[in-house]
Amino acid sequence: MKKILHIISSPRGDASMSIKLGNAIIEKIQAGYPGSSVHEHNLVTQQFPHLEESHLTSFFTPAESRTPADLTAIQHSEEAIAEIRDADIIVIGVPIYNFNIPSTLKAWLDHIVRRGVTFKYDENGPQGLLDNRKVYLALSSGGVFSEGPMTGLDFAVPYLKHLLGFIGLNDVTVVRAEGLSIPGIQDSALEKGINSVVIA
Repeated sequence: MKKILHIISSPRGDASMSIKLGNAIIEKIQAGYPGSSVHEHNLVTQQFPHLEESHLTSFFTPAESRTPADLTAIQHSEEAIAEIRDADIIVIGVPIYNFNIPSTLKAWLDHIVRRGVTFKYDENGPQGLLDNRKVYLALSSGGVFSEGPMTGLDFAVPYLKHLLGFIGLNDVTVVRAEGLSIPGIQDSALEKGINSVVIA
């Protein structure tokens, strides 16, 4: 039995392919681990603010010295990191907009990457502190970025893998529903992505 955290970043609701793909991944996880629970965090309906001075001040203020204003500013970050720590498996929905991730997802990431909390520096350089968790990236895109002439425009996957690895989440599997705007590919893109999912 696993605890699954589902991060949704698409504003398209039932029409979203990244949400459909994420849900299909979760169904396969639950089939492999009966009784697994799912906690969903929709970044569209439960938005994270873009970082402002108040957030950064709260991040770098020792816990015992935080003011009531600091505690309010840091609340989103603390709750997001607690959700990750409580999860065994994380499924992140990633619709590709303008060759990269949605700003809602970037804002969430900015709140979870915190020195001394999710990573630290020692004599060997940075060290991630959120290990032992599996991550699935449920990507949807109008073009095909996994192969062919547009591979060099895939900025989302390298960025996400690097940033997640930086905080210790190195076990990342990428599942793609791609070519959703390309005739001859679009009709089977989601099914192809779902069929590629293998739960270890």
